[in-house]
Amino acid sequence: MSDDSVLAPVLARIDADLPAATDRLIDLLRIPSISTDPAYKADCDRAADWLVADLASLGVKAEKRATPGHPMVVGHVDGPADGTGPHILFYGHYDVQPVDPLDLWARDPFDAAIEDTAKGKVIRGRGAADDKGQLMTFIEACRAWKAEHGTLPCKITFFLEGEEESGSPSLVPFMTENADELKAELALICDTGLFESRVPAIMTMLRGLLGEEFTITGPDKDLHSGMYGGLAMNPARVMTRILGNLFDDDGVIQVPALYEGVPELSPELKAQWDGLDFDHAQFLGDVGLSIPAGETSVTPLEMIWARPTAEINGMWSGYTGAGFKTVLPSQASAKISFRLVGTQDPYAIRKNFRAWVEAQLPGDCKIAWKDHSCSPASQMSTDHPAFEAARRALTDEWPDPAAYAGCGGSIPIAGYFKSILGMDAMLVGWGKDDDQIHSPNEKYDLESFHKGTRSWARILAAMAG
Repeated sequence: MSDDSVLAPVLARIDADLPAATDRLIDLLRIPSISTDPAYKADCDRAADWLVADLASLGVKAEKRATPGHPMVVGHVDGPADGTGPHILFYGHYDVQPVDPLDLWARDPFDAAIEDTAKGKVIRGRGAADDKGQLMTFIEACRAWKAEHGTLPCKITFFLEGEEESGSPSLVPFMTENADELKAELALICDTGLFESRVPAIMTMLRGLLGEEFTITGPDKDLHSGMYGGLAMNPARVMTRILGNLFDDDGVIQVPALYEGVPELSPELKAQWDGLDFDHAQFLGDVGLSIPAGETSVTPLEMIWARPTAEINGMWSGYTGAGFKTVLPSQASAKISFRLVGTQDPYAIRKNFRAWVEAQLPGDCKIAWKDHSCSPASQMSTDHPAFEAARRALTDEWPDPAAYAGCGGSIPIAGYFKSILGMDAMLVGWGKDDDQIHSPNEKYDLESFHKGTRSWARILAAMAG
């Protein structure tokens, strides 16, 4: 049979089955699988059971696997009897973020439903875009394929996690202990989005993340500012001076050796990014800003996809309650995060940042450090033929040609697939900028769910040849 005769009935089945597929997604969204809150442990178990049963209905040998935290769902299914096609692994997560503040939701966050909006129909509910809706696009594509051809186009391992929104504490040990079972030729991840809510994108760069927290202590107690002010060292003053030194006038981060391992973009990738016509004025305007910050020597799109950052995420010191208290604080604290690219070493940056801060402390002050996130960046090689096949397949489905893109955020699982299982990961997703993930009134466009499912069918067909 020709490629069209194989793919066309699958796409037609997806179109016809959209109402039933949407009902299945809504059923899953109504399970409050909040992984970070122990009160929802039973609901996380219930979501895992739901997925095991749904995969089993496709002929997948699926199991709920216990971990010290929430369970993993692992399933395996063979492809055609002749063994053709690659072996791929699909990853998604079934846990969701907490819903606070609840009073900002227009409806019960776990009473998911389709709503009409000015921009079209949306699926409203916690987890709709992150990540249950995205996860189900792949499963629904497999369901349509199985219904039309009696089998799936290739061998697939399903790997669904229940702790992504709470730091994935069980993930690395589970992957390490089950590496032989989980290894495949390529991992597929559906937890990203469309570029500017319209261009299908294959993410090939993910920034790493380093989190630091410190407390500077000066006097051994809060002091009266009239009695001690001007003579005693104020740790809030020390902290703001140090943090004010983080950047020069051109936006370059001043931590020594921070830029070691930061790659230059290839001319081909730079040209493709320039061709996306990123509207940074609108991007900033959507949040009430207008002037790009960061390094003045690179484009705004490069800044958020391919350059490292240092951001002050929080500062606190002294009296912050109602009214006024003329106190000279004993302590001042801050949280700082670094987004990393290329081969930057988060441990080396941690060491250099701490030495840089401590070198600026006056003699009367001491500092205490608290570790937070520490993960390197991930960069996927597009040399694997599946990447270009997927890009062509996406271009066939969407009005705009698909592009290789970067991602300003951090998705550590992609790096773990490489470091633990020795395979590359392809990140494709259908989220839009206004999906309000992690926020009240999260939604997933019905178009994203529908065309995302069709897109996976096209990718599977292209990868299976």
